[in-house]
Amino acid sequence: MSSAMENTFPVYKVDAIVQFFRTDVLTGQEAKHFAKSDLTPNPKADVIQRVYMRVLQLLYGFRPECHYLAPLSENIQCMSLYEYATPIMSVYLSMCQFLPMCHVYDFSLNDLLNPKPKRTITILSGIQNFLHFRKQRLEIIAGHQIIPPEQQAEAKELAAALKEVNSATTQESQEVSALNEQVAECKTEIAEKSQKLSQRKLEVATQKDEIAKLKSQIVESPEEVKNEMEKMKENIKNIKNSKELADEMLVDLQIKVQCASQGEADIQVILKQLHDLQASMCKTNQQKEEVQSLVALSENLQKELKALSNEEGQMKRALAMKLDKESKQQIRRQKKKELKDQHVQSIIGQYDKIHEKREEIVERIKHINSETRQFKEKMQKLRDTCNQNSEKAQAIYDRLLTTLEQFHKRIENIVVEATADMTKMKTVF
Repeated sequence: MSSAMENTFPVYKVDAIVQFFRTDVLTGQEAKHFAKSDLTPNPKADVIQRVYMRVLQLLYGFRPECHYLAPLSENIQCMSLYEYATPIMSVYLSMCQFLPMCHVYDFSLNDLLNPKPKRTITILSGIQNFLHFRKQRLEIIAGHQIIPPEQQAEAKELAAALKEVNSATTQESQEVSALNEQVAECKTEIAEKSQKLSQRKLEVATQKDEIAKLKSQIVESPEEVKNEMEKMKENIKNIKNSKELADEMLVDLQIKVQCASQGEADIQVILKQLHDLQASMCKTNQQKEEVQSLVALSENLQKELKALSNEEGQMKRALAMKLDKESKQQIRRQKKKELKDQHVQSIIGQYDKIHEKREEIVERIKHINSETRQFKEKMQKLRDTCNQNSEKAQAIYDRLLTTLEQFHKRIENIVVEATADMTKMKTVF
């Protein structure tokens, strides 16, 4: 096991690997019969190969029977020799393309033919780690791809179109596989017929040699020679007819192969269209998510603007109602102003798209501050006028007091003089 494999993903225990592949990869009887003894102490090569085939089927939709179909040249004889090597080489090439995504870079053919326990557990741990990551990503993508109700009709139409295209592609792939099977059968028949033709040619050549030898040894009657010559001509005609039939079948096979290749090209075009359609759907989903996020942002901003306007109205009412409590209002106004400044700064940092509205709010705040300054100036003027009036009233009050004191003194003097006059009058009378 390489150091890169040790450092990039955890190596699971055998029980955890068996449980995971039973539940998430294998199905039916394969999952039921898959056990710990298939991996340790001596891994079974056929079981390991079947597990790799199921992993490729899960990820790429590559069925196990497809590994046994390989395009071979029509001139190859004894195609049965390739029956064992074809699936192993197909699985090996597919796993060499897939395992680098699991951070396994040194997969070899010996891992299929003669697997070792530690090596097999490490490879299966890398595959298990990748499948866990794939499952998490698919769940996140499914959460992001939730379609809103107003766009479900369009999504259903697209899903129906995709189902139709998938059904058409599956039908075409089944037809292509059937054509491939027919081609393989026809190739085997052609090979058998070519062997028979070669055998018949050899027989004809041997018969000609025997006829030449017999002619040199035995003098036959002309009737027998004619009969034998007619038989030989009939055999030659039969051989020519069988050869023509074989040529016609070969031409039919070539036409079928061309049709199959054309069908594969059509399937590739349809798959490309499907990929393009899926990419466009992903783009539309991303655009929908962006629109939804922008709508949510605008709603939040409108709510905040309404809250700010309500706060401004409350401030105006508070200023109009509580002019007497200037100190408390000043403290509250200062706190509200700080909160507003902080709130406005947070809005500036978070939402760059509503810069103009924020500037209007700042202008309103400046207008309110100017109004408050005007109120302060008016209050200061009123205070000055009140102070001046109070000073004038104090001066008037002082003057009145002095005049009252003088008047009281005069009254006292008048009373004293009157009492004196009364005493004088009493004494006179």
